[in-house]
Amino acid sequence: MSREDQPPEGSPTIRTIAMPADTNPSGDIFGGWLMSQMDLAAGSVAALTSGGRSATIAVDAMIFHRPVKVGDEVSLYASLVRLGRTSMTIHVDAWRRPREIARTEKVTEANFTFVALDSEGRPIPIRPNVEMPQRQST
Repeated sequence: MSREDQPPEGSPTIRTIAMPADTNPSGDIFGGWLMSQMDLAAGSVAALTSGGRSATIAVDAMIFHRPVKVGDEVSLYASLVRLGRTSMTIHVDAWRRPREIARTEKVTEANFTFVALDSEGRPIPIRPNVEMPQRQST
């Protein structure tokens, strides 16, 4: 099995269940719902890394490889991949585990860029608060 067939090592940053309220008229989970969950996972890493407030400033292109269905367990793995003076890039992998089968499938991935902010919303230098796990190269 390749690394693309298995979720990253360690615990997910967020694990949630896709619910009926998150579906489009076809019964699939909205891509926007999944993207917001990914942003929450990346934001968690950004807050821990910067030791305070941060905001999403960019997300790279996302390709959805598989749909997420109601009842699927969605696991989001987030890791710091770049740390700049005021910004940081966090990679997020999204995986689903359908109710009816016991294997996981990769849904999508993206890089989220955040900037650390002061109380007035201005960029500030990052003073890392805790050491975050780095993404392992494949």
